[in-house]
Amino acid sequence: MPKLDFVRECPVEQTARVLQLAGMFDLPATKVSRTEWQANLPIEQKPWNIGLIVGPSGCGKSTLAREMFGKFLCNGFKWDARKSIVDGFPSALGIKDLTLLLSSVGFSSPPSWLRPFQVLSNGEQFRVTIARALAEAGPAPVVIDEFTSVVDRTVAKIGSAAVAKTIRKRGQKLIAVTCHYDVLDWLQPDWVFQPATGEFNWRSLQGRPPIRLKICRVPYTTWEIFKRHHYLTASIHKASTCFMAFWDETPVAFDAWLTFYGRLKYGQAKRGHRTVCLPDYQGVGIGNALFTFCASLWSGLGYRAFSNTGHPAEIARRVHSDVWRLTRAPARTARGKHSVDVARAYNRLTASFEYCGAPLDKAEAERCLNAWAV
Repeated sequence: MPKLDFVRECPVEQTARVLQLAGMFDLPATKVSRTEWQANLPIEQKPWNIGLIVGPSGCGKSTLAREMFGKFLCNGFKWDARKSIVDGFPSALGIKDLTLLLSSVGFSSPPSWLRPFQVLSNGEQFRVTIARALAEAGPAPVVIDEFTSVVDRTVAKIGSAAVAKTIRKRGQKLIAVTCHYDVLDWLQPDWVFQPATGEFNWRSLQGRPPIRLKICRVPYTTWEIFKRHHYLTASIHKASTCFMAFWDETPVAFDAWLTFYGRLKYGQAKRGHRTVCLPDYQGVGIGNALFTFCASLWSGLGYRAFSNTGHPAEIARRVHSDVWRLTRAPARTARGKHSVDVARAYNRLTASFEYCGAPLDKAEAERCLNAWAV
């Protein structure tokens, strides 16, 4: 893209107050307010997926984005207030692809998929808007002005990482326009342009900052924090062994396990019961990391660890995982007579897996099992 010059002018009426202000601050008395910008974005020199236009308010970010990429600028969407958000996506997008797209941007809560757009949180609206923009853009770039400006900064970072992963996986293009520099390390753009200085830089992919979790044993009553976000049910078995993941002392994910009596003929076994990652922290693998860690913990204590899930994104993730072995391909479960979970899963597509990764050191597993959150 060649070097571009932008000029914006607007008339200024010479009122008494305007003249007084100009005199007070030694400003030139002018009938026209004029601002100029220059931009040189050589983005055609290399292949890229993500670009970032960043700088303080008033430096011309939005003006440049409109001038350069106006026809690709996402200005939000019109959502039917009576329909769920899934009905706002292109009809050509199959339900499986739709659920995978929503999950990939970190919006993995099926109960929320059935809600209208206006009742979602700011963080959920942010992710849904980007998912729909990606669904409708095809090979064209998606340009988002005020990127992450309406969400909490923690949500902004996690959301940026989730969106970046999705953009690269789908082979699409995103240009984020924002005044927030804190998304840089999480979005990992291929190029950055700063209108305030006119500086353009190509970047190499460096990977997002690490997320360090502290995992502790918790009572089953902790489920109250997470239950409304579970994709299947709000109930939990009181005999569950429960764990919670903390990020910077903030609860972010919950995992519960039960003894798997149906597998006793194969030795001691545990099965996943409930796993939930809070919506603001979805999309970067926290829930999967917690569940897999707990499976390795049980393995270290001499148990076999099994998982049964109907969540499309979880099935896809474990099918391609090196530490999970598929024991039952996705199929509709028959109605059970004794198991509450099986009965609830009746006529729902689910798949079963067994953990086959490395076991956690036994001493460490015992320590974690007895490390209750204070």
